[in-house]
Amino acid sequence: MTPAAAIELRAVTLSLGGTRVLDALTWAAATGELTALLGPNGAGKTSTIRCITGLLTPDAGTVTVLGGPPGGANERLGLMPQSVGAWSAVRPGELLHYLASLYPHPLPVSDLVDALALGPLLNRPYRRLSGGEQQAVNLAGALVGRPELVLLDEPTAGMDPHARRRTWQLIADLRRDGVSVLLTTHDMDEAARLADRVWIMDAGRVAISGTVAELTAEASLEDVFLRHTGGAA
Repeated sequence: MTPAAAIELRAVTLSLGGTRVLDALTWAAATGELTALLGPNGAGKTSTIRCITGLLTPDAGTVTVLGGPPGGANERLGLMPQSVGAWSAVRPGELLHYLASLYPHPLPVSDLVDALALGPLLNRPYRRLSGGEQQAVNLAGALVGRPELVLLDEPTAGMDPHARRRTWQLIADLRRDGVSVLLTTHDMDEAARLADRVWIMDAGRVAISGTVAELTAEASLEDVFLRHTGGAA
């Protein structure tokens, strides 16, 4: 652990509906690096992200985000959820320009449109976009405010190979520019290509962690994942 960590969780415990979903969870995401948080469905990844954003308060332990408590630096944080139902009737072009207006120094919307090939989608209602197209708009919305820390929840789910490669390039560019990135994904190839460090969760705890090189020295990342997780429901 390091004071310079963009995100730090220490012994975080959380129960929901009488079920313990995070069990003394401890890990950190270094500033300026891309950290992958992996785990089977039910491992606690979504609950972890909700603790990081302040939507959930742990029963015990501490969460530090950009040097302060969760929620205290949300204007410096970009969140890309898997779906945004509240945007269903909005057109992406209007949405991105509105989001840009909320920040003093936003990224040019045209740059994000070009990077993610959003041009043909700008005047179509969000609800009529495919799942992968919605994901691309969600990513642009998360980045338009020039965040210091970006939380990406399954960013390429539903994307075709071209869109996935564009997204990978944009994420790699963020890391190169010093943005801290937390990535959750079920795509082991995606994590292996992009991440500096990987934390694999199972049943609310860290099962194993390391750099991609360390974890894949003798087996693929998928094999490591399968070996250390039980496929929680």
